[in-house]
Amino acid sequence: QVQLVESGGGLVQAGGSLRLSCAASGGTFRSYAMGWFRQAPGKEREFVSVISWSGGSTYYADSVKGRFTISRDNAKNTVYLQMNSLKPEDTAVYYCAADRISRTVIQGKGDYWGQGTQVTVSS
Repeated sequence: QVQLVESGGGLVQAGGSLRLSCAASGGTFRSYAMGWFRQAPGKEREFVSVISWSGGSTYYADSVKGRFTISRDNAKNTVYLQMNSLKPEDTAVYYCAADRISRTVIQGKGDYWGQGTQVTVSS
């Protein structure tokens, strides 16, 4: 059983930056592809980004491409989401997810999910 705990959310002005972290425990972190999703009030959860188990492959939603960067440190069992040039429409609860298959993560069907961290971008 893998436990995921997100951190790093907060309130930031438009154009600012935040770095989210997701710490994993209880499993072999390097075995899992890791992803980030977000859910804004009144909207469905949407895919943000995924990174392969090795970190060698990444994929982003068009809405964040060029602004967000996903990375991982397998020695620290942690995945990160660096968010730059934030916009008010990035406001959401951000969740990390894990699965052995990247495609499953992208589809939102990962085996493990964190509790989320709130990101609020003011205009």
